[in-house]
Amino acid sequence: WLNSAGSSFCSVVGDAEHIPDHRINHIIHNGGLYKRPFNEAFEETPMLVAVLTYVGYGVLTLFGYLRDFMRQWKIEKCQNATEREEQKDFVPLYQDFENFYNRNLYMRIRDSWNRPICSVPGAKVDMMERVSHDYNWTFTYTGRVIKDIINMGSYNYLGFAQKTGPCQEAAAKVLSQYGAGVCSTRQEMGNLDKHEELEKLVARFLGVESAMAYGMGFATNSMNIPALVGKGCLILSDELNHASLVLGARLSGATIRIFKHNNMQSLEKLLKDAIVHGQPRTRRPWKKILILVEGIYSMEGSIVRLPEVIALKKKYKSYLYLDEAHSIGALGPSGRGVVDYFGLNPEDVDVMMGTFTKSFGAAGGYIGGKKELIDYLRTYSHSAAYATSMSPPVVEQIITSVKCIMGEDGTTIGRARVQQLAENTRYFRRRLKEMGFIIYGNEDSPVVPLMLYMPAKIGAFGREMLKRNIGVVVVGFPATPIIESRARFCLSAAHTKEMLDTVSLSSCLPSAHAC
Repeated sequence: WLNSAGSSFCSVVGDAEHIPDHRINHIIHNGGLYKRPFNEAFEETPMLVAVLTYVGYGVLTLFGYLRDFMRQWKIEKCQNATEREEQKDFVPLYQDFENFYNRNLYMRIRDSWNRPICSVPGAKVDMMERVSHDYNWTFTYTGRVIKDIINMGSYNYLGFAQKTGPCQEAAAKVLSQYGAGVCSTRQEMGNLDKHEELEKLVARFLGVESAMAYGMGFATNSMNIPALVGKGCLILSDELNHASLVLGARLSGATIRIFKHNNMQSLEKLLKDAIVHGQPRTRRPWKKILILVEGIYSMEGSIVRLPEVIALKKKYKSYLYLDEAHSIGALGPSGRGVVDYFGLNPEDVDVMMGTFTKSFGAAGGYIGGKKELIDYLRTYSHSAAYATSMSPPVVEQIITSVKCIMGEDGTTIGRARVQQLAENTRYFRRRLKEMGFIIYGNEDSPVVPLMLYMPAKIGAFGREMLKRNIGVVVVGFPATPIIESRARFCLSAAHTKEMLDTVSLSSCLPSAHAC
């Protein structure tokens, strides 16, 4: 829906009695599914800003071609990867045009990424200072460490990335008992009692029959989706799904169709077409239809419309695969993710996937669901059959943090952290809006994209924030649409109100400087 000014996309699902008649159609269809208000805002890029952004990229591209011409004629030193002279008749290994963006646009602001830290990625971090004398082609470390940088870039949602406390003490104890590695797969000699304990605990935490843990979050998606669907199956994927979901879908060999981000009309149309028309050419029914969605979309800060997705999934007899990498621990009154956030039944989600790399301060991922599903994956999942088992200290970090969230450690620390993250999220988003910034996403999402738009602002914002001892992630094309460059803040329960005030006030200065 457009607001009265016609410049902002804002969806509000709540009490239909308070909504004008001309807006009721969508709410009557879907509003009864929600037990709480659902507010998301995506302001349309102002026309002037869009034009200036395209002009900025045009100028950069023009100068890029000029510099490539100068490199070809040895006027400027060429530092990018090129073919050796004796291989000039071979098929090119390095595609010149494909690397154009990296050479001439990304290289200008490369110092905004891959910054090395040398401390625990908590609320504050220490960073190694580096300088470049050749316009970011190479970096040299000065030996100086920049202390106490406010960390707004790590996915440390509940603040469990610590070097002291019960999680670390438990992990250290397990390290002394089990060692650092397992040196085998789960199907051979790498199945520890700790792995069994973790999976039973995760199943109880999620409210499902069974669960299985994996050593890598990315591989949990990319290696398990091919085990669930294949040729003759249909995958309906949100257009903004993570690369791991995209890769898993492609590796499966199933037919893939994309629906517009969080757009239930688009998803329902694809479902209808799939049921009516069946497979191409043969018109046979699809063997399976699998819907792929995420809990929180980490680049947009939006939350999946899960009640509506589940309603469509039931209506059209399809399966639902939910990636809770960013939402598990970070959403819901008890930190159980987007299912808990909407007050839904976990049994309505066929495949519940998530990672331990964010809210739990560890590594790896999991899949939860029916016992039959998990038993099947234990046999047919590539991640289970061929990957080394999770490191015991990492497993113990997860076990201790999950028990803390559930209150099984005898304290209320976990519940307090979940509540603190929710408070920090609302406070920080409100502060940025009051200061006039354009921010994307759901009001309850701890991922807060602040729009920069113009390419010059990407590097300027990151550098100026670092000067003020604030570490922030900046993102541009091709990770985002070309006119929607942004800075992305990731909030944590470990952040104090004073830290958030410092960050929000500091954001004004680099934004003005970048202009």
